[in-house]
Amino acid sequence: MTKLNIPDMTCGHCKAAVEKAVASVDADAKVAVDLDNRTAEIDSSADLGAILAALKEEGYEATQA
Repeated sequence: MTKLNIPDMTCGHCKAAVEKAVASVDADAKVAVDLDNRTAEIDSSADLGAILAALKEEGYEATQA
């Protein structure tokens, strides 16, 4: 499980965009988004770099927490 800080994630639309970005890399990934803390916990077998790139493509800079 990887925890990411996603500071620009603030609303339900953001949550959906983050989930969609992760799913584009790994359709079987499990994503738990915490909007209050602006974090996401991701359980995926995909490369972290690929997930970060997909998030960036959606407009979200993410760093490992």
